[in-house]
Amino acid sequence: MTDTPRVRELLTGYLEECRLQVIQEIQRLIPPDRPAAFLYELMLDYPLREAKGLRPALCIAACRASGGTLEAALRPAVALELYHNAFLIHDDIEDESHLRRGRPTLHQLHGVPVAINVGDAMLALSLQPLLDNIGFIGLGPSLRILQEVARMARESAEGQALELDWIRRGHWALEDADYVRMVEQKTCWYSFITPVTLGALAARQNPAHTAQLAEFARCLGIAFQIQDDLLNLSGEVGAYGKEIGGDLWEGKRTLMLLHMMRRASPPERAEAERILSLPRPGANPELRGPALEPVLEQLVARGQLTPEGLAHLRHVMAEAMPSKKEKTPEQVRFLLKLLHRHGSLDHARQVAQGWLEQARRAFDACTGWLLPSVHRDLLEVLLTYVVERGK
Repeated sequence: MTDTPRVRELLTGYLEECRLQVIQEIQRLIPPDRPAAFLYELMLDYPLREAKGLRPALCIAACRASGGTLEAALRPAVALELYHNAFLIHDDIEDESHLRRGRPTLHQLHGVPVAINVGDAMLALSLQPLLDNIGFIGLGPSLRILQEVARMARESAEGQALELDWIRRGHWALEDADYVRMVEQKTCWYSFITPVTLGALAARQNPAHTAQLAEFARCLGIAFQIQDDLLNLSGEVGAYGKEIGGDLWEGKRTLMLLHMMRRASPPERAEAERILSLPRPGANPELRGPALEPVLEQLVARGQLTPEGLAHLRHVMAEAMPSKKEKTPEQVRFLLKLLHRHGSLDHARQVAQGWLEQARRAFDACTGWLLPSVHRDLLEVLLTYVVERGK
């Protein structure tokens, strides 16, 4: 299916219909008379922002194309959407992101403690639809779905830990295979593999077919993430929903950045590493010194620090400030020029295309048993959507 207008029409309509059904179910789950009403209002913030709703749609499409019903797929789809938005809240804090879906991130609007609590509450609420599902598909399938959700949460946390550890250690000696491993854990499990797996389980599909569908989702997810990283460098905020170039500001280990670091000359690499080690503007203000002032003043008031000692410490802190410089737009543009100079964007596109071709072959292996329907069409359309989005 390569007719782009038809692809977009089918995709947009199907995703929007699934998203509305899931939002209605999330609203139904929220208790009406709880003392912390503001918590539940904030829980709806990200879900109600304009979004694709890809994960619920994958779950529902996989279930329906496997012969299952909407009722069987709806509650797992709701749980996935709650998990997704909770992960986004926490990711935005960890990445110090400023925008999400074209608006300020939740922690920018309400502070980090409130945002963390909202994410935690969404994770807690996500258990309810999974338990409710017992009445629709039975105890056995419901427990298998719960097992898959548990694995998804573990894989996602491990993938995030892997990336954060690279950043923490300033580690750049990484190959494409390292990136793929991280993306498979961090992104593919909760965005692609688990949604189609839950859909197949809800439809009581056999294990062999479920595994075939999961392989399609794995390859598609890797291609999707590489394309997402490319869009981060070339898209428009209105269409992309996040800040453009945010991955460079945050120093994320994307496929193209790792490629550039391997190809760059020693001086280029040294300068790139220096820039990437700098925090983004406004990041971690508590690490820059002023937050120590109240502590120092208390020490002086208690007689534990002399005025001369205070003056000396302030001088030392001021001298240390240059090491705490922040990235500048000019430096980010320098990184982008290096990516173009060393063909890193083209490299990423080629790798994404290779994974997309693997996803196509995996999908073809499923066409013998997936029911011909709009639901199967939706899964196939995603193969085109991966490369068409952002155009």
